[in-house]
Amino acid sequence: MKLNQLTLIGLLSIFLISCSSNDNDLDVNNESNEEEAEVIEISTPDKPYSIVDTDVSDFYSDVAIISKPSSTDTFFGQDANYNRNQPSYTNNNDGTITDNVTGLMWEQDMGSKIAFSEASSKASNSNLGGYNDWRVPTLKELYSLILFTGKVKGEVAIDFFINTNYFNQPLGDTSIGEREIDAQTWSSTEYVSTTMNSDETVFGVNFVDGRIKGYPKYKPGTGAANTMYFRMVRGNSEYGKNNFIDNGDGTVSDLATGLMWQKSDNGISRDWEESLAYAENLNLGNKTDWRLPNAKELQSIVDYTRSPKTTNSPAIDPLFNCTEIADPDGNTGNYPFYWTGTSHLDGANPYSSGVYIAFGEGQGKMNGVLMDVHGAGCQRSDPKSGNINDYPEFFGPQGDVRYVYNYVRCVRNIE
Repeated sequence: MKLNQLTLIGLLSIFLISCSSNDNDLDVNNESNEEEAEVIEISTPDKPYSIVDTDVSDFYSDVAIISKPSSTDTFFGQDANYNRNQPSYTNNNDGTITDNVTGLMWEQDMGSKIAFSEASSKASNSNLGGYNDWRVPTLKELYSLILFTGKVKGEVAIDFFINTNYFNQPLGDTSIGEREIDAQTWSSTEYVSTTMNSDETVFGVNFVDGRIKGYPKYKPGTGAANTMYFRMVRGNSEYGKNNFIDNGDGTVSDLATGLMWQKSDNGISRDWEESLAYAENLNLGNKTDWRLPNAKELQSIVDYTRSPKTTNSPAIDPLFNCTEIADPDGNTGNYPFYWTGTSHLDGANPYSSGVYIAFGEGQGKMNGVLMDVHGAGCQRSDPKSGNINDYPEFFGPQGDVRYVYNYVRCVRNIE
């Protein structure tokens, strides 16, 4: 595989770090550190696809906020136990914001909602900040901005899932019948399949309710162009592009992000607490520092060129293996939801839901019909615990499938 200049720089950085000693490095496998390892610092050199941390610092059980769990406690290994590339932005005072982790520059104020067909024209004709190389972001670029310090209660916004000290984030216009959460931001990533009733679909991020889903390009019923917000981006054209290497030992490295992945799930579904424990105790490839990925890490390995209906595969590079499952109607050929260590603060009990990424279809049951309502590669959330015999069930206006007992793909940092 031919390596580009940014990748070579990243590899050189890894070599230099591995050859140097740092008395402040925390050895997570050293028993003398176990009681102190409540929050583990994960330092990585700059990468072309550096994953920005979720900004989460609180700790949760399956139903409540809790104090920091140590490595011997239940619920250890969740998002806040690992500090990664912390969010960092610069206001350029010209209507643009620079993300200091990713190297991407963003439009601060999105303006009004527009149709998907108008977005590229808006970007190509813009000279915001004196630059003329603006583009519509891919979904992976756009998702780099999400922060899981946000909070929502159904359709009511509480705290945004984006840093509003730097970015202007509107709410839906309730005066014209919109919900507060109807303020989605579209990406340039079109779904390779269709959702709902064969609707052409574009992926977007909702920074008001903290989710990824596919949105219809045209309004069902009328066929008129659907309108959404678009936040233009420029810079780092390598962002969101993986560089996978099969290590031949059941692991796959992504040289673009500096992360190593479990190649195959182990075919067992678990609730959130069990998933955390499984990841923390995994020994694979002679490595024991595996963990449950956070939401942004796991989303980084979604392949949005693939889906069960179009490629007869999960939405992930063929280097990886996913357990095939039957959907709630008994149809084979679907693939699981995968847990992350990130909690999703929504609902009457905001601490009871955990984020998952769907590598198979994001299904729901509407009017008694099971269909792909959100798209393969969507990001939603499930209750963290429950009686396995009660699931799957269907929830919400689009009848989202809830499994609760989801699958696990572990991650670690490349040393």
